[in-house]
Amino acid sequence: MLKEIVQVNQLWTDIYYQLRYTHQEKITHQSIRIMQVIQKENEVGIKEIAKAIQVSHNTASEHIKRLLEKKYVCKTRSIKDERKVILMLTELGSDVLHRHSSLDEEKLEQLLFEKMSHEERQLILEAFTLMKERAKDVYNR
Repeated sequence: MLKEIVQVNQLWTDIYYQLRYTHQEKITHQSIRIMQVIQKENEVGIKEIAKAIQVSHNTASEHIKRLLEKKYVCKTRSIKDERKVILMLTELGSDVLHRHSSLDEEKLEQLLFEKMSHEERQLILEAFTLMKERAKDVYNR
């Protein structure tokens, strides 16, 4: 099983490396991780960011301050509890996050999907769907 885990990791990093976007913005890996937390979780504040990236509240606050200055993130109030400040990605932040964490859609279309049969495309989609579902089980533990 260890060999398969190593193989999946190698395949994953090879795929990402070959099909990634060309990055135009200078942004840290830590900032991308923070933006992913904001995108994927509900009602995220500084406390949740600090816990997710395992840093102090002050350190998380400094990271958020830089993201606010770059206009990648904005603050709003919780609908459930107006005392709570919630972080949200701006449209610019969503675009930057997409380019730094997703595969380039043009490359996917040109290099993969135009050259694959319908059956091959379906196999890939089924495999990724299965991995996503199983990843939820691991994440929620």
